[in-house]
Amino acid sequence: MAEIKLPKIALGAWAWGNDGTFGSGIDTAELKPIFDAAMVAGLNLWDTAYAYGMGTSEKVLADFLEGLPRDSYLISDKLTPQCVDASADDPVCAMHDMQLEFMGLDRFDIYWVHNTSEAPRWTRAVAEFFDGRDDAPMIGVSNHNLAEIKEADAILREHGLRLGAVQNHLSLINRSSIGSGILDWCKENDVVFFSYMVLEQGALSGKYDTTHPMPEGSARAATYNPVLDKLEVLNAKLAEVAEAHGVGIAQVPVAWAIAKGTLPIVGVTKERHVTDAAAAATVELTDAEVAELEQLADSLGINAIRFWEKEMR
Repeated sequence: MAEIKLPKIALGAWAWGNDGTFGSGIDTAELKPIFDAAMVAGLNLWDTAYAYGMGTSEKVLADFLEGLPRDSYLISDKLTPQCVDASADDPVCAMHDMQLEFMGLDRFDIYWVHNTSEAPRWTRAVAEFFDGRDDAPMIGVSNHNLAEIKEADAILREHGLRLGAVQNHLSLINRSSIGSGILDWCKENDVVFFSYMVLEQGALSGKYDTTHPMPEGSARAATYNPVLDKLEVLNAKLAEVAEAHGVGIAQVPVAWAIAKGTLPIVGVTKERHVTDAAAAATVELTDAEVAELEQLADSLGINAIRFWEKEMR
């Protein structure tokens, strides 16, 4: 497995799948300028999955990658156990090769076991698939607790591989991957921790409040709209910190995630999201600011665990 140089921030293409999680559909034509702006800014690590619209996100991203030098970008994709054709002779090969075909690629840079559904089985299958291959990507697991992460690493090592990355939900209002010891374990074992939903799908961006709720009918609205009064309090503090650093509110939670030693994945559906992400990579929060933000978040008691995940213990 070749070493890869990772940027400080990855860009997420979940919303590009138009699967209803974020509300109304996104016009693909609107996404191309976003992609172009990101590449100019040096944000070239893209995170996607077949599960994001059953291949839609992958195909949209593939259109933008066409014709670019392969070494100019990095692709992070996932094997989602619930989407695998278990009847195939080699289900991992079938899923992996289908995804490569969708994206017009010959390899992925990072490949994940997306969740813990029959995790040992699928981790072992992924390990067997990449065993001895010169083109083996960095292999990661997502939505795993500490015991499951250690188990995955042990399985991979049996096949001459190792766990290179962990991807879990981590934000100011969901820090269970820190309290459980996962982040410390990753640092001790040279495993990159990718933090997703650091902005809680826009809830920590300052864009939404009790008078401007998230779009009804979206999955995120059902989670965050009932607690917008509490989120207003946290966003007000984020605004104070943002003003002190001369940046926007949305840049502070991303800077917090970087300060914790993680690589945040920021979803991008507008060009300003790219600008914010690039600027966030330059913000250095003080220890006092980090502590104040975390103490306030704790006092609000917001439950941000989503239906597909669990609290890490």
